[in-house]
Amino acid sequence: MPQPAWLRSIHHDGSEKYVSKLYPRLGETVRLRLRVSHLAPVRRVILRTFPDGEQGLTEMERGPNSPPAQWWEADLPITEQMVHYRFIIDAADGLWHYSAGGHSAHVPLDQTDFRILADYDAPGWPLSSVFYQIFPDRFANGDPKTDPRPEEYEYRGHRPATYPWETPPPADQLFPLVFYGGDLPGIESRLDYLADLGVNALYLNPVFTALSNHKYDVADYDHVDPHFGGDAALASLRRALDARGMRYLLDIVPNHCGYWHPWFQSALADSAVAEAEFFTFRRHPDDYATWLGVWTLPKLNYVSRELRRRVYEDADAVFRRWLRPPFSADGWRVDVANMLGRQGPTQIGWEIAQGIRRAVKETLPDAYLMGENFFDATAQLQGDQWDGVMNYGGFTHPLWYWLSSYQQGAHGFSELLTAPPWSTESMTASWQSRLAAIPWAVALQQYNILGSHDTPRIRTQVNGNDALHRLAAAVLLTFPGVPGLYYGDEIGMVDVPALGARGCMIWDEARWNRPLRDYHRDLIHLRRNSAALQRGGFQLLLTEADTLAYQRESATERLLVFAHRGKEPRPAGPVPLAHGGVADGARFADLVTGAEYMVRDGMLPLPELPQGALVLQEL
Repeated sequence: MPQPAWLRSIHHDGSEKYVSKLYPRLGETVRLRLRVSHLAPVRRVILRTFPDGEQGLTEMERGPNSPPAQWWEADLPITEQMVHYRFIIDAADGLWHYSAGGHSAHVPLDQTDFRILADYDAPGWPLSSVFYQIFPDRFANGDPKTDPRPEEYEYRGHRPATYPWETPPPADQLFPLVFYGGDLPGIESRLDYLADLGVNALYLNPVFTALSNHKYDVADYDHVDPHFGGDAALASLRRALDARGMRYLLDIVPNHCGYWHPWFQSALADSAVAEAEFFTFRRHPDDYATWLGVWTLPKLNYVSRELRRRVYEDADAVFRRWLRPPFSADGWRVDVANMLGRQGPTQIGWEIAQGIRRAVKETLPDAYLMGENFFDATAQLQGDQWDGVMNYGGFTHPLWYWLSSYQQGAHGFSELLTAPPWSTESMTASWQSRLAAIPWAVALQQYNILGSHDTPRIRTQVNGNDALHRLAAAVLLTFPGVPGLYYGDEIGMVDVPALGARGCMIWDEARWNRPLRDYHRDLIHLRRNSAALQRGGFQLLLTEADTLAYQRESATERLLVFAHRGKEPRPAGPVPLAHGGVADGARFADLVTGAEYMVRDGMLPLPELPQGALVLQEL
């Protein structure tokens, strides 16, 4: 039996129009507001809370009636570290429940409740940031004198080699030993390019000393790789970023280290040394736990208290020292954060993550602590572990599956599971379910991306389709959370043979897709100047076979985003907006063409929508 249409008008989220204070302290009271259609047959609304494990019901007050919205309001005392709540709506056509998971006739699980964190000190700056991820070896070669050379070391019978920029490597060269000489001086030399694009924060793949080009096989947590310019180059980059008002994150691998790290070499040589307990030897010295069976990446065992002290607890531990001058990183990206402290019967990942958080926040209270997690990260996103994660499961993958096709594989599984493109309903349901499972304050800190060094580039993902690439960029820069671009995506780079998404940055401007770069720059400018996009609420307004629309709203600003994936244009016609609380007479302007549209009788007349995205701003 279909549910009443008015249920679509129910809306609440953690933004300022609905919750009076995003970061309340214990003992304070916040004012909650719920919006429904002024025509809805609602008799009363009950706020359902769960203080100290017992259900509480509070009747809400009928607030302003400002067509098309009827507001309901109630005060919520903040008496616990996490306060969760939902709404019960008593209407003429039934008793309905409304949580962050949406409306239902059945009683929802508590895990879908709205959540407010008390005494939560969030880093404020990521919300106004647009990140740019750089794989250092492939971005720019600023100092050829430090390029890796074959005589420096041997690795599995191979030696490192530095190739001319963009030249394909020989087929017989070991992939980790393919170098192009990119370094930190190269990044510093290109900061004006990034500032012109509008990005104001960098995420650098690992820069610590290691034998490979990707540096996830760290051999020394205490020094920047000399091929990247060494410690002095990172300190210089910090000063150059400061001069431009930019920030940066370092990438760390606390789950495992490289085979040639002194800790592991000591453990191999003598099972009685202190470092031996940093690892798990099933049979010393040859049989030991690794990351996914890769022998060069021995897994670290955090049952060891000494390992914890060296990595994050001590005053000069790895997680602390790089946050201090002269390097003064603004935070960390934590590699494979979903696997940290997890090893068969030992499942202490939450304990290690909380310990890392304490150390980082003690050292730099406004540090941004972001983890890698390809899967369901919601358990790590409740305010006591990571500030956010690389939001593959809650943003990237659903968007990919909608724009191209569904694909899923796993280490050790020989097949790739595939299916046709997801329906719009599947994508939006996936988005909503992930948003519903975490506090709104944390949702605003999620690191949203279209791809990374570990995935295909977005332009490859959409088979070179420029309109779909633009659509993806528009959604990235208007979705709740912190947007991150992958280097070169803004100029149309695609995966290249042998290197995949880790190709050399193209610096020949004649080969850039300049209109695409201008499009990114305009969207970045919009993002960095919009309160609604940085902190505003999120409501899905339209879900059609090939089209979706959502709004972002703050107390003073409203934007509408339309995304159409179909090869054929969506026909011109009116789109209902009354259920989004948009009043008749509201006027919107196309941010690209300047064309204006006005809401009449609850409907917004839209022109034909070609494949791509349309962003409208209320005037």
